[in-house]
Amino acid sequence: MAADLHATAKELVADDRGILAADESSGTIEKRFDTIELESTEENRRAYRDLLFTTPGLEESVSGVILYDETLRQASADGTPFAELLTRRGIIPGIKVDTGAKDLAGAPGEKVTEGLDGLRERLEEYRGLGARFAKWRAVITIGDGIPTAYCIEANAHALARYAALCQEQGLVPIVEPEVLMDADNDIETCYR
Repeated sequence: MAADLHATAKELVADDRGILAADESSGTIEKRFDTIELESTEENRRAYRDLLFTTPGLEESVSGVILYDETLRQASADGTPFAELLTRRGIIPGIKVDTGAKDLAGAPGEKVTEGLDGLRERLEEYRGLGARFAKWRAVITIGDGIPTAYCIEANAHALARYAALCQEQGLVPIVEPEVLMDADNDIETCYR
């Protein structure tokens, strides 16, 4: 299994190719569709993703695609599951597995990413559906007095557990520590 993980990781970072994030939640894609006055039905979301994944030459620039749960379960217009369609094109299918950043108890203004409950079983299912890597995002906000060591440790712990479970299930873990610098801080504060 270690050799498979290594090979997948190597393919994901191949020269001149990148990873396409197509893991928008239904709520996020609805906002995008609203701007073009398109109803966000499951069929319209499927058709949009079909358009993306069947773009001629996509495999020349994209090594992997991060999918949303709904998308991993969908198929192209000809009935081919999206994970299979991408694999046939030399593109590695992946899956977003965190369930979002929520307020961290006891830490005003800070977040912790959730989704560890039942993750082992979900990863096993996603692997069976064709996913070969997974992504987990942790949000760290830089501001007045934050991040705290508590927040950093809580998110690092979740990222580590996620990564271990991914490897156990044969999926390459991608960890995305997203640092938000939304506050009006000088460079020294941001550096710390």
